[in-house]
Amino acid sequence: MTDQSNQNQEDEGQPLIEHLIELRSRLLRSIISVLVIFFPLFYFANEIYVYISKPLRAYLPEGTSMIATEVASPFLTPFKLSLVLAIFIAIPYILHQLWSFVAPGLYKNEKRIALPLLVSSIILFYAGIAFAYYVVFPLVFSFFTSVAPDGVTIMTDINRYLDFVLKLFFAFGIAFEIPIATVLLVWTGASDVDSLRKKRPYIIVGCFVVGMLLTPPDIISQLLLALPMWILFELGIIFSMVTKKPETTN
Repeated sequence: MTDQSNQNQEDEGQPLIEHLIELRSRLLRSIISVLVIFFPLFYFANEIYVYISKPLRAYLPEGTSMIATEVASPFLTPFKLSLVLAIFIAIPYILHQLWSFVAPGLYKNEKRIALPLLVSSIILFYAGIAFAYYVVFPLVFSFFTSVAPDGVTIMTDINRYLDFVLKLFFAFGIAFEIPIATVLLVWTGASDVDSLRKKRPYIIVGCFVVGMLLTPPDIISQLLLALPMWILFELGIIFSMVTKKPETTN
């Protein structure tokens, strides 16, 4: 009886070890993918930074430029930009590794909706970053440079600028995931379309609160984050109408 009990414990422990080994393997693949992308990007790090800083430099007064206030900033700032950009680019592969790890444990109906949601989340994240760069940045930097007091020369530190940009990239990338979160709430049965519609006033207030917390303290960037979040919430409700609560059959 004791031998049989020990055998059952070994059988239960073996799958756990196999899952941990597989998880480690997929984490290593994800890290390697980031490094593979990082090294070529770092070679062009200065050119990439010039492109990222273009929205600000377009509004700097004539005769001014960006500055580096720390000794290591000219090296570390492009290095950090290349690393973060490598992670952003590797997101599809990283999520693919995550999907490959969890997919065997999902039901068929869960796989049917999970994969489109995964692909949509990637597209929406990139769309949020593109919206921040091409729409938000020109408006924000135009406003900031136009309200500078007389006698104040605008010369932004390259590292501070990068931190500002990455913060907005992340904020808008996450904010654009609202339709996915809305669909998941309805699909899992945690909420329903009618309930979400009734909570619309609270959602709108929440969008503006999040916009206030995730963006710099100016009304333009707050509005440019809150309004798209509200619109994306409405789109999430529309998409939720075609989703069904998952069944428990395999």
